[in-house]
Order: sequence, then structure tokens, then C-alpha cells
Amino acid sequence: MTELESYLLSITQVTSLEILWDMHQRRMATYGFDCILYAATRLRTKNGMGDVRDALILSTYPDDFNAEYLDGGLFRDAPMVRWAMSNVGSRSWSEIAADYQEGRLTAGERRVCEFNRRHGIVAGYGISFPRTSERSGHGIGLAARNMTQAGVDELWSRKGQEIELLNLVTHLTILSLPYGTHGRPLTARQREVLELVADGKTVQDVAHVLGRNPATIEKHLRLAREALDVDTTAQAILKASVQNQFYRYEA
Repeated sequence: MTELESYLLSITQVTSLEILWDMHQRRMATYGFDCILYAATRLRTKNGMGDVRDALILSTYPDDFNAEYLDGGLFRDAPMVRWAMSNVGSRSWSEIAADYQEGRLTAGERRVCEFNRRHGIVAGYGISFPRTSERSGHGIGLAARNMTQAGVDELWSRKGQEIELLNLVTHLTILSLPYGTHGRPLTARQREVLELVADGKTVQDVAHVLGRNPATIEKHLRLAREALDVDTTAQAILKASVQNQFYRYEA
């Protein structure tokens, strides 16, 4: 087994998102990519990307970059993000630079390019992963602050398929792991109650199974809705399912 095959196998055996992300950023650093940003959502809307708080976002960018780009919503005008919304595959940032120079970008897209330049983010590649539904979207941006775009393109000509494979296997593993987005995590009891309701049980059924009164079960459901920042129990079940929070092994 080659070193690459051994590493790919190790990725598929990871059960912690934190460990997997640490492994991936270290691996990408060996190619020169020191800033990476992964984003995945299964809750896109027909008219846009949906609420960023419902997406899984992993970033190694500096905090001041994330504050404006992510929290400030600048990412919505990013040329690579817009491309990834309707395309699958990889794209060199040289294509975006050419669009900028030739005036093919919107004012918002140009503003993102200028923002990146101020932060020294000028060389990289983007990957948009295959989607399984109209509501899903998954991609990763790889930036190399100590390389030129010509250097990145030359690297990609030699190692692009290998890098794409590493990112795809990591992405598929991420999709199988539990995660939370914002707010407080579900407690074991809140998750258990949601699981039982998801299995088709009524509040009265759940109360009987757990040996509690219905009012206590309603309280757990209300707290679960608050933790997941949704209005209904059906929405809570959908969101917890999307985040792979159901039927988890407890340490």
C-alpha cells in the first residue's frame, strides 16, 4: 500500500470532525495551501444559499478575514462561490483574475477580489463537489499565500488529481460525521426525545417509553427547538438529521 493509499484509508476511519479537519489542513499545507475554507449545506433555498448559520463552515483563514468574509456576508458575492453554486469540478483562480481584468465581474464580485488582495489571498484553486439534491452545495477553497498563481497552476498540472482526490474523500467523510452549527448543542435527552418523535411516536408515547410525564417531554422538545434555532419540531428533526446528530454513540 502506498503512503497516499494509507492516508486515504485513515481518513475514512476518522469519527471526529475536529480530528479530520486537523488532518486535512496539515495535509494541504504540504502542498503549500495554508488557507483553506470548506463549506457545505443541505438547506439551500431556490433563490440563494440559505442561512449561513445552517451551513457547516470550516476555515483556517485569520479571524479578521472570516469576520468580514463570512460573518459580514461578503462571501455571497465571491466569484468562486457563485461559480460553485452551479458547477462541479475544480477552477483555477487565474480564470477569476482574467474575468476581473477583462471587466466580466459584477461590482460585488470585484469588491471581493479587492478584499482578498488586501489580505494577500491572490493564488489558489477552488473545488465544487458533486451534489445529491437541489438544496445541497459543497465546496472548498485552497489558497497559498506564499505562492504565485502561476506556481499554483503548475502544481495543479502535476498534482491536481491527487489533491482533488484527497479533498473529495475528506468531504465525503465529513458528510458522515455529526456536527453542530451555532447555538448550544443538543443534550443527550433532547436528542433522544427527537429521535423517538422522528420514529413516529407521539408525545404521550415518548413519555411512556421514558417514564416521564408529557409536560416534561414537551419541555425537552421546546429546548431542542431553541438549541437548533427552529420554530417547529418537524424542522428540528430535519436539521438534526442533516447534521447527523441522531443515533450517535455516547462516549
